[in-house]
Amino acid sequence: MSELLELQRSMMQWLQSESGDIQDRVIGTEKVSSETRLAIYANAYRYRLIDALSDNYPSVHTLLGDEGFYNDGVEYIAAYPSHHFSIRYFGHHLETFLVDQHQDTAVLAEMARFEWALRDAFDAADSASLGLEALQTVAPEAWVELRFTLHPSVARLELEWNVPQLWAAIENETGQIPFEQAEYPVPWLIWRKQLKTYYRSLDVDEAWALDAVIQRQSFTEICAGVCEWVDEASAPERVAGFISTWLEADLITALEA
Repeated sequence: MSELLELQRSMMQWLQSESGDIQDRVIGTEKVSSETRLAIYANAYRYRLIDALSDNYPSVHTLLGDEGFYNDGVEYIAAYPSHHFSIRYFGHHLETFLVDQHQDTAVLAEMARFEWALRDAFDAADSASLGLEALQTVAPEAWVELRFTLHPSVARLELEWNVPQLWAAIENETGQIPFEQAEYPVPWLIWRKQLKTYYRSLDVDEAWALDAVIQRQSFTEICAGVCEWVDEASAPERVAGFISTWLEADLITALEA
C-alpha cells in the first residue's frame, strides 16, 4: 500500500469514527491543536453529508424537524458510511434506517421511499418517447404479441400512508396535514416527462397492467390478467385505454411486435 493511500484511509477512518492513528500525523500549533484541526474536518464532513441527506429528503427533514433530522443524520452516517464517489447517492439506505429508527412512525420511511423515487426519476436516463400515432403503425395481427418498453424514469410504489399528499403540502407550503393510513396499500406511478417529475395514483387494474408491462408480458397476456377486474370482452378496450394514457404521458419508448 502506498503511503498516500494509507494516509487517505487513516483520514477516512477518523472522519467516520474518530479513531485510528491519523492524529499522530497531523501537526498542531499553540493556537490550534491537532485534535481541533481534525475535529474541524470531521464536523465539516458530517455536515456536508447531512446537507446531502436534506437535499434528497426535504420532506423527511420537515417531518422530523431540524434537531431530529440532524440527530438521525449523525446516526445514519455511522450506520451507513458513504462509499460512493458521488454524494448524490448517499442516503439510499435511509428508508431502511427509518424503519428501524422510527418503528412507531412508519410514514417517515414511506416518505423516504417516495422522495428517493422522485429523485431517481428526475436523474434517470433520457429516452425518446412515442406518441399516439405509433399505434397506427401496428398491424392488427401484431397486437397479439405486442410488448412495450417503458421510459427509464418509470417507477411503481405501493404506499399505505398519504405520503404524496403530505409531500405536496410541504412542497407548496400550504401547511402540514395529518398523517392518514389507508385501509389497503395504494398503487402509485412516478415518472419524468421532459424536465418535470410527475406522480399519480393508479386503479388496481392499471397498476397490475403496468407491472405486467415491466415484466415484459404481451398485450394478450395483459388482457388475460385484466379479466380479474373486467369481463373478457371488455379487457382489450380497457388495456388499450391504458396504453393510450401511457403514450400521452410519454411513458412508452418502444413497441415490439
